This record gives sequence, C-alpha cells and structure tokens, in this order.
Amino acid sequence: MSSSGRRVVIVGDSIAGCTAARELRARGHDGPLTMIGADADGCYARPPLSKHVLKGEAAEAETWDLSDLDITTIADRAVSVDTTLRTVTTAAGIDVPYDALIVATGAAARRIGARDQAGESVLRTFDDVRALRPKLDAARTAIVVGAGFLGMEVASACVARGIAVTVVDVDPPLKRLLGIYLSDAIAARAEAASVQFLRAESPVSLAGNPVIGIEVAGRTLDADLVVTCAGDVPETEWLDGTGIADARGVAIDERCATALPDVFAAGDVAYSRSGSGRAPFWSNAVAQGKVAAASALGLEPTCAPTDDYFWTEILGLSIKVVGPLPLQGEPTVLEGSVDDGSALLQWNHEDGRTTIVAYGMKKAVGLLRRLARDNAIPTT
Repeated sequence: MSSSGRRVVIVGDSIAGCTAARELRARGHDGPLTMIGADADGCYARPPLSKHVLKGEAAEAETWDLSDLDITTIADRAVSVDTTLRTVTTAAGIDVPYDALIVATGAAARRIGARDQAGESVLRTFDDVRALRPKLDAARTAIVVGAGFLGMEVASACVARGIAVTVVDVDPPLKRLLGIYLSDAIAARAEAASVQFLRAESPVSLAGNPVIGIEVAGRTLDADLVVTCAGDVPETEWLDGTGIADARGVAIDERCATALPDVFAAGDVAYSRSGSGRAPFWSNAVAQGKVAAASALGLEPTCAPTDDYFWTEILGLSIKVVGPLPLQGEPTVLEGSVDDGSALLQWNHEDGRTTIVAYGMKKAVGLLRRLARDNAIPTT
C-alpha cells in the first residue's frame, strides 16, 4: 500500500513505538514517519535491564537501530497535542504535524517518596541502572519495596552481590499474578538464599532526606540502599485536556484506536476498554505496536493486540508463562517437580483458556504456546 502523503507521528521510543515504526514500513507506508522520544539513550530493550544489565551480566542496554527506516527522530519530550490542528508540540517548542498519531510513551516508575525527598532509587530506564550500580557496589544492606516481578529481580541482583536484602509488600511475592502455589515456591527459594520478607499491613513510606530506610507500621527500618519497585504510572501528562487519556492511561479497542479519530496507542501507556486494566508486558507492547501501525494505515492487523507471554528470572531460576493471569489453585504437573526447581505446569481457567508455565525448565516459547493452545478446553 502506498501512503506517500500520510504523515505518521509516533510519540515514544519504547518497544511499542519502535515496533510500530518497523511495522509501518513493512506494511508499505512510504510517506513521512517521525518519532519523538525523550530518553537520552534512545531506543533500547527494557526487560534485560533488571534481569542482566543490573547484575553486571551485560554492560550496556540492548539498543535498536532504526536508521534503515528513513525515519525522522526528534530527541525531545512531547508536552502537548492539538487534536484539532493535528500537531504535537515538544518541550523545545517544535510543532510536528500528523495525519495519524501513535501514542507509545510508556510508563514511568511509581515513586512513594515525598516531593522534596532526595535519594529514592527506582528502576525503569538505563539511566536508572547506571545510578543503581554504584549504590549496589557500596551497599551491605538493602530494602526492596514491592515483591512483584521487578522487585524480585532487584532482590536477585542484591543476592548476587552478597547484599542482605529485605523485600516489603502487602502480599507474598508474586501472589497477585502467579497465585499462592508458585508464590510459596518462589518465597521458599528466596528465603533459602537469605532473602527476608516483610508483610506490610499499612502503607510504606521512605525515611530520611536523603533516604536512609523505610517507615512501616510505626517503625523505621534502615538500610544502605532502598529501591522502590511499586509498579508504574502511564506517561499521559502531555495528553491532558485532549480526551485521549484518563487516570488509567489511554483506552484502546481491538484495533488500538483511541476515542479520537486517527489517534492510536500501544504499549504500557494503553489499556483495553474491554479488559481489566493495563498489562504492561513486553509481548503486549510488541503486539500492540503492530496493530496500531496497521490501523494507522487503514489495514487489517496481522495479530491480536494482546500476547499472553512473559518471562522473569529470579535467583537464577527462569520462569516462562504463556496464557492468561492470574493463576488460581494448584496446577497439573506435566513434567518434573517444582520442589526440584524444574517443572512444566498447566492451569485451566473457567473460560476454557489454559496457562502453561515453564518453571526452571528450558522449553522453547513456541512449544509453550502450542501446549496452551492444544490443551485449552472448548467452551459451549
């Protein structure tokens, strides 16, 4: 398809934005293509930051080269969009006109510190990793606020350095998504590696300025390093007043279209109107980038806007998941043993769908997808 005169603007150099750019060219868009990105490090993969780069297994972030796409890149932050004139304005005052707009600004790390409180550490960008590395090198004790995927990956990096680490959350590790069965197994593995867990029955705040610890349930816990891993917040400030975004992010349909014509969204900034909320996983960002690109050109997407796959690595244990979350109850054990740290597990959901988990077991993603598809229970 030729679309020589159609100006497509992507705001955000995230994986969703980069995928959209590649898909636009692959689907035949030969017109003007502009990407506005605020990260000084450009386009790079975020998942390896906490899994490999923070632990020192890789020195640099894995960057993506888009130079073959004939794309205009603007290294600046978008501050507003005029949906009547169809222009995006950057912090430097540059007005960028568009015929189709793809919002891919992702999300920022959620912070729990006070506005004027210095020293809060988070992990979202490569710059965050550069700031954390020397702190990890110098620390003997650490507190991680949040027992989700990121929090457990940061705790793993602490263990690898011999740092005594305490993980604080209202729930056991990863229980909200992986359920109590895997949560118990992960907690046991972490505790065997000397990770301490603290259940917080009241809100956690940061102590000191600069930060020297946390305050929870009326007591103060000190540590050389405190890392907040309390989720993320969609980057939507530049969309204020447009009707494109709300407090949850940018609502999209099955074509990644927003409430306004010719405006699409993909990645961590977006959530499905028909779903339960944002699902900020790498695989979803890739799928939505492809769908948003096709929709911006008026073409049929080649995939769905969701891809239920993610992986994590905790204390040297790889966990790959294909299928919907959360997980409830006990699984069917297809191979191996969770107690032995190597198992292939299956959960069947009430809607007939199936989730397959490779827990410490090397299995190709394609095999896991096939098992999830073939083992699904047809519904009437």
